[in-house]
Amino acid sequence: MDEAGAPPLELSDALVEKVRAALAVGDTSAAAALAAPLHAADLADLLERLDGEARRALIAALGPAFDADTLPHLDEYVRDQVIEALGPEATGEVVARLETDDAVEVLADLDEAEQAAILAGLPLPERAAIEQGLAFPEYSAGRLMQRDAVAVPEYWTVGQTIDYLRAQPDLPDEFYDIFLIDPRFRVVGAVPLSRVLRSRRAVPLKELRLKELRTFPAECDQEEVARAFRKYGLVSAPVVGADGRLLGVITVDDVVDVIEEEAEDDILKLGGVLETDFFAGPWQSARQRLPWLVVNLATAVLAATVIGLFEGAIEKLVALAVLMPMVPSMGGNAGTQTLTVTVRALAVGELTPSNTLQILWKEIAVGLVNGAVFLVLGALIVALWFRDPYLGLVFGLAMIANLTAAGLAGVTIPLALHRLGFDPAVSSAVFVTTVTDCVGFGAFLGLATLLL
Repeated sequence: MDEAGAPPLELSDALVEKVRAALAVGDTSAAAALAAPLHAADLADLLERLDGEARRALIAALGPAFDADTLPHLDEYVRDQVIEALGPEATGEVVARLETDDAVEVLADLDEAEQAAILAGLPLPERAAIEQGLAFPEYSAGRLMQRDAVAVPEYWTVGQTIDYLRAQPDLPDEFYDIFLIDPRFRVVGAVPLSRVLRSRRAVPLKELRLKELRTFPAECDQEEVARAFRKYGLVSAPVVGADGRLLGVITVDDVVDVIEEEAEDDILKLGGVLETDFFAGPWQSARQRLPWLVVNLATAVLAATVIGLFEGAIEKLVALAVLMPMVPSMGGNAGTQTLTVTVRALAVGELTPSNTLQILWKEIAVGLVNGAVFLVLGALIVALWFRDPYLGLVFGLAMIANLTAAGLAGVTIPLALHRLGFDPAVSSAVFVTTVTDCVGFGAFLGLATLLL
């Protein structure tokens, strides 16, 4: 609720149309008045819905009222356009108002020249903190952390801590834990803020029931951080350097963003597209999608080669051409099911060397069971359709072979790519589809050649 008690303005289709209409007639002040009260996330959504020209006009109309927190919410492609519209000086002023982790996220996507131009306009403390964050590896805890962590000496009392919190003007906007440090600034413990507020002033912090301390090296991958937060129910955790000194803190809101980004990234990579594809122009999208389509063409040629080996059998029995696509299609669907489960299990750490063999046998068993069902159903349908029980048997046996191969490929291919250091979400689908196509065509046409 705002000061007048009215509910906060939320983005709606009607509001988007009002902004569009105002910008279309050149009434930028009206458009800015409509957009300014929006939450940063809603303003980002509004900017993403506008086209490039209207987007630039609205940013110019907002001027200093542009909410800095909008930038981290924007799609990378749209954010580049917004930063270009703002210019280096205005972008520097906006970035200076962001939390360190958000500022690092925004600048990390820019090229070095753009980063240098924006950083040059920042005050020295903010510039130093952001430069240090950018120095850490991409997708690491160092990039994810906030520099402003609440830390006090381990020998302080509750009263000293509360007085410090009241007197300190530069505390983070939100924090959940108070970290205890030794004279070398190494983290030795953590106390929930709620625990401090419920304790008497004379109680030493080290006598309070300390939280189980889990620290993360600055170079730790953000996926490992997110996995630990989810597994242990963390709300915040300190990031430390090689010497154990406190560098910053990661909070649960940052981890929620990571979980969403990683899940979205895996889904997009399974389709061979990038996060920026939706907002990119036709040429950019086509260029991004083309490489995997070329790879898919090569694998399709391989499958076609398998078909060509049985050209004579197809010429003799036209029914083979009618039924042939069904076998690899069913195998492809089954392979995608297994692949999705496997990639997800690898991403969250559930598939490990200790249970790989167990999962592999399970997926083979699933393929055999489903294949057996389709052996009966497929053989019956084909036998009645073409009045040829042997053709029905061939179809059913090919189905059970391909569904079993799909389960095997759906586990082994992403696992092999993961062990080789490649992202299994990127290329697994192409190779799994190739296996199911080749096995499906080969099994069906090969059995038909032998038995018919």
